[in-house]
Amino acid sequence: MDSEAAKTARESLDLAFHMSNILETGLDRHTLSVLIALCDLGLNPEALAALVKELRRETSSSTSPPSAAPPSSII
Repeated sequence: MDSEAAKTARESLDLAFHMSNILETGLDRHTLSVLIALCDLGLNPEALAALVKELRRETSSSTSPPSAAPPSSII
């Protein structure tokens, strides 16, 4: 990739990241870059969005704290 193409790609990612932040997607630059690359390879953007949502749902349910146990008696 020549320097002009690299500059254009970086500017495009910057713009996409800025839009992502405005929309409060919670995506970091690297994740957004990977998702864009997957779309460029022909993957369905709606399917990728559904996958991201599912992974977030699974992650949040597996990292949520267990229900609070009653405190032990301290005498």
